[in-house]
Amino acid sequence: MGNRFICMTKKEVKENGSRSKRMGRSQRKLLAEEEFLHKQALSMALHQHQVSQRFEGSMSRRIGSTSSRRRNLPDDPISNEKPAPDFLERMITKKFILIHGEGFGAWCWYKTIALLEESGLLTTALDLMGSGIDLTDTNSIATLAEYSKPLIDYLQGLPEDEKVILVGHSSGGACISFALEHFPQKISKAIFLCATMVSNGQRPFDVFAEELGSAEGFMQESKFLIHGNGEDKPPTGFMFEKEQMKGLYFNQSPTKDVALAMVSMRPIPLGPIMEKVSLTPEKYGTGRRFYIQTLDDRALSPDVQEKLVRDNPPEGVFKIKGSDHSPFFSKPQSLHKILVEIAQIP
Repeated sequence: MGNRFICMTKKEVKENGSRSKRMGRSQRKLLAEEEFLHKQALSMALHQHQVSQRFEGSMSRRIGSTSSRRRNLPDDPISNEKPAPDFLERMITKKFILIHGEGFGAWCWYKTIALLEESGLLTTALDLMGSGIDLTDTNSIATLAEYSKPLIDYLQGLPEDEKVILVGHSSGGACISFALEHFPQKISKAIFLCATMVSNGQRPFDVFAEELGSAEGFMQESKFLIHGNGEDKPPTGFMFEKEQMKGLYFNQSPTKDVALAMVSMRPIPLGPIMEKVSLTPEKYGTGRRFYIQTLDDRALSPDVQEKLVRDNPPEGVFKIKGSDHSPFFSKPQSLHKILVEIAQIP
């Protein structure tokens, strides 16, 4: 009897062990599938220009279900069977043009695009010259006009009666300032997202002086500089080391977003951010500007952002708590809500 009991116990232990292994395999399979879907989503975002030169159509359909995010939106997303939310009817301009910051590309907006388009808003993300999948050598880009050319070309191609809302992240703020100066009639609103909202005669780099030091010192001593024309020639760009980037940009960001950025960011052309921007009251000064502050930002501290707002006052200021300098954002719904709110302002 005792031996039978022992044999039964061993059998049960063996069965339990097999069941645990099966459960372990099942859990690993689910995790692998989830990881595959995430990689597929990011791959879609990274290679968006292979399908279209703009992020047209619903990004949510391309990267899979976003039902969990949908519940957090202020209004239900529209579909073919549903009427547009009331807030859309109140908006004159429903198209956002998203401009990335230094080192990033159009790919960095994939969360924002999905949320905006699920709300029924048209969204286009552009690669600046030498960024994202644009093949231009960053060492050849010497001016802000060259760097901003994809945005300028886009605005030039708009119909006469069409206006858009520009959103510029980080040094992309200088690009939308440049656009405001040259195409004020095409821009309904300009939104600066923890961005270089410079004043006339100021260099975009000067905004980062608190963290990186003076422009002159950086040009002479920084270990991140790239000499694309030879060591005996002036530097043409720079690229932070991975740990430096993580500390400056991604102190609040999800690990997967940081991993995407680490393999996707490109060298930053130095000329455009060292150029003094010329802005006039007659053109730039007539534009409607809004600023979104990120309160856990280490690249552009809240104090620096406050100074930008004081020195060059916009029409409205918004704040996101717990947000770093990354355009991904640990709280993408907060950014989405603010963008929609700004778009509704008459």
